[in-house]
Amino acid sequence: MIIQYKEVDIQHDEDMVLYNVNMTVHEGEFVYLTGVVGSGKSSLLKTIYGELDITNGSALVLGQDMRRIKRRHIPALRKQLGIVFQDFRLLTDRNVRQNLDFVLRCTGWKNRTERAGRIAEVLKTVGLSDKIEAMPYELSGGEQQRVCIARAILNSPKLILADEATGNQDEESGIRTARILYELSKQGTAVIMATHNNALISQFPGTVYDCKDHQLTLQEPITPSEDASPKETDASPKETDASPKEADASPKEADANPVEAAPTPDVVSSPAETDIPMATVATTQEEVES
Repeated sequence: MIIQYKEVDIQHDEDMVLYNVNMTVHEGEFVYLTGVVGSGKSSLLKTIYGELDITNGSALVLGQDMRRIKRRHIPALRKQLGIVFQDFRLLTDRNVRQNLDFVLRCTGWKNRTERAGRIAEVLKTVGLSDKIEAMPYELSGGEQQRVCIARAILNSPKLILADEATGNQDEESGIRTARILYELSKQGTAVIMATHNNALISQFPGTVYDCKDHQLTLQEPITPSEDASPKETDASPKETDASPKEADASPKEADANPVEAAPTPDVVSSPAETDIPMATVATTQEEVES
């Protein structure tokens, strides 16, 4: 059991977001959170990684009681999670390798050779081995999201939380992103994917919870379609090698930063200053430098 919520109430400030939430997630399970914008999907995810408190009920995440967990223990919990955000949150002044290396150094990887090997592994998994030295603004939106997935799986998490991970992508890129996450679940990593794109569910079937009217409802299972075949992996060179048009994405497509900042391969900034996803950074500057 990865997650077990029983009669949980989720409140944001004075507003009740969701009440009487009952949800279970097991190892290797692929779970969807559906619902319109503002229905509570992101708030539910925030309670899982300790960003939002739970007011009532019983909530266990990776063996931790989320109603009683101390703030100082949350970083250790987050090191067992991977989070994929809609807005990427890559460091725009560093290339792909440096973005991933920063996370590894922040989470205790001291050996340079081991870090380099792990970076090569995760980039191969998401089909971006040829983009290791690329800057974020040189990548399409879909490629940036795949870098975010690579970042999320660096420490082999037991659980991946994907908050509208396909929201800023075109249909083809969104399907590619969903396929990678789906294949990760088949390898044993639990995945919770918040989305309003219900078309993905028939292609990559899983457990579906719907957020509506301040409640979370378990939906009927959907029959798998042929598009979800494990043979269609993102690691295929034909699918993953970006064409020149993909690599030279327009600013609108890639959400590019118009200012090119110089790479800083050997400089490690404080996590608080860099806006790295909190699921990947739970350390101090002294720990990084040591």
